Amino acid sequence: RLQAIGRLTDLPDNCQKRLHESIKRTASNNGLTLILALSYGGRDEIIDGIRSLLREVEAGHIDRAMINPEMFSKHLYTRYYPDPDLLIRTSGEMRISNFLLWQLSYTEMYVTPKLWPDFTRKDLFAAVDDFAKRQRRYGGV
Repeated sequence: RLQAIGRLTDLPDNCQKRLHESIKRTASNNGLTLILALSYGGRDEIIDGIRSLLREVEAGHIDRAMINPEMFSKHLYTRYYPDPDLLIRTSGEMRISNFLLWQLSYTEMYVTPKLWPDFTRKDLFAAVDDFAKRQRRYGGV
């Protein structure tokens, strides 16, 4: 199944059309879900989420006092998906590069020096194996 997040209306019209056709064509697939981040930036997502939440407050649908992290998460591009458990960062870079800034709070990172085009199934299994050995603390000590 194919999904997409980001400022999709910023894409050229022909790209938007083909993207929506592809999403529709794969909608009934029930295996893995591939989420494309297109015209996406983590800061943009947070700003868009704030604007969406403010519209709800201004319309009287939400009381400001009720705003909490869970409610805010429902206004992000990723509202239909769980936060990632594992982020595999290729190219040895030790940064998240404006990617899923809100969602990566408790995500485990696996950094490999391999470039994405060279990343193999064996590398994926190594990352998952490393992740499986970790004790997740979700921000605790």
